[in-house]
Amino acid sequence: MSLVCLLYASTISDNFEPDDIKHILSSAQRNNAKQHVTGMLSFNRKYFLQCLEGAREHVNEIYHRIARDPRHHRLEVLDYQYVNKRSFSEWHMGYLQDTHTLSELFYKYSPSDQFDPYNMSPDGAFLLLQDIKTEILNALKESR
Repeated sequence: MSLVCLLYASTISDNFEPDDIKHILSSAQRNNAKQHVTGMLSFNRKYFLQCLEGAREHVNEIYHRIARDPRHHRLEVLDYQYVNKRSFSEWHMGYLQDTHTLSELFYKYSPSDQFDPYNMSPDGAFLLLQDIKTEILNALKESR
């Protein structure tokens, strides 16, 4: 099977509850592990930016399941491509909640320091997730 990377953005719906992010993450980590899908999620209580990587069939299946989830809407595929290797192989779903320390990263890849994946280029959105990954890994190293 071919390895693909899918990058999408979405907006939370009125149905979204504060604890939903915990449920989304635990479900994603469990289900993605079963299908050998890895990725990264960024969320700021308004927008989602997510990268899924794995076998084309599994990534497509997960994305279609996500598209049916009523907790968000306005799904927009920012990028979909075949890749030679995974960028987020460390996690079945990595996550770092939006914090003020990330505003410098948002500014680096978008017109303002506010997280809005719809105003980013696909490459910029992907690079932002890679920088967030680096932030997480550095924080883990420092905590040891």
